[in-house]
Amino acid sequence: MKSSRAEFADLVASSLGAGSANQAGIGVSVAAIAQQFTQGNITITGNSLDVAINGGGFFQQTMPDGSFAYTRAGDFKLDANGVIKTNSGGKLMGYPTDPEGLRTSSTLEPLVLPTGSPIAAKATGVPIGPKAGITAEFNLDARALDATQAVAAGKVPSPRSTYGTSLNVFDIQGTASSASLYFVKVDGTPNQWDVFPGLEGVPLPASTYASIGTIEFDPSGKIINPVLGAGTFGLTIPAGTIPSNNPNEPSGFLQDPIDIHLDGVTQYGTNFSVSNLTQDGYTSGELIKVNIGETGAITATYSNGQSQIAGQIALMNFRNVQGLTPAGGNNWIASFESGQPVLGVPGEGKFGALRSGALEDSNVDLTGELVNMMTAQRTYQANAQ
Repeated sequence: MKSSRAEFADLVASSLGAGSANQAGIGVSVAAIAQQFTQGNITITGNSLDVAINGGGFFQQTMPDGSFAYTRAGDFKLDANGVIKTNSGGKLMGYPTDPEGLRTSSTLEPLVLPTGSPIAAKATGVPIGPKAGITAEFNLDARALDATQAVAAGKVPSPRSTYGTSLNVFDIQGTASSASLYFVKVDGTPNQWDVFPGLEGVPLPASTYASIGTIEFDPSGKIINPVLGAGTFGLTIPAGTIPSNNPNEPSGFLQDPIDIHLDGVTQYGTNFSVSNLTQDGYTSGELIKVNIGETGAITATYSNGQSQIAGQIALMNFRNVQGLTPAGGNNWIASFESGQPVLGVPGEGKFGALRSGALEDSNVDLTGELVNMMTAQRTYQANAQ
């Protein structure tokens, strides 16, 4: 709720005496009730759907009758369909976005969270993109001996499993399967390593996994080959190479190739270690949490560990906020005096940033209002006498 201020003016009355026909200052009357849109205190509530505007702007809502109303009260709720609503029943308006937060339309729409059904699973590396698939960062020990060097030194060549790692990847139905990577130093070549997607006899007893490529380093230990594309280094695990845990997968192996991005791979004289091993697939997940950022981006977190942007709250402002017409329920509507609403994004220009988990208090000072009321009463009595 925003406070209002009574503004008084002189009364002009007809004079019974000589002189001017109209005489000012005979009394006082209320000239206008001016709305005060000063910033209220912000109180932390801990409710993720409570949003306060720290600065200028109004939330736009579409009312049940289809009209637009504007409010600074950010105590939002979800209905049974996941629509974000105000206590007046209005639908909160904002920009639709893709899961990465990019706007898909410049037209405002009611903001809806996917509460009714889980988000669909995503296969690792699908669709193919600059960073789709597996991202690996690790160090291969430059001191490692190849097979020929090991035999010459009277040692047993290191098994393929000495330098290896694995992670789960997902098919299009969200079934997780383990993808393995093993690295073997190429004989007679100090800066090259062959990459294998599995061990001999696992899981096929009569089969040997073939190398999917060779990583090459320069003398300083930085990767120089192979080039995956678009200026990045990496390899591709061919389709039908990774054993699938999905019994409905044809032939028992994943049928989509998966790119491995190796830009962060090095060959230094330290022990083999993996610093980063991630992939972009996931199984389906239910909505468990919502967070609203300062710019209005609504981040939805799901039970599968994924976070996606589900829309962006928009703000409106007016050339003359004093001209807004109060509509009750902490709502205002545009008028000829206020001008048309100006659309903006929280945190940009004259639009305030949003504070999630908080609400803006009323700017009414009860103590001050009591003092003002007594002063107004005495002023009225003096003028009445």
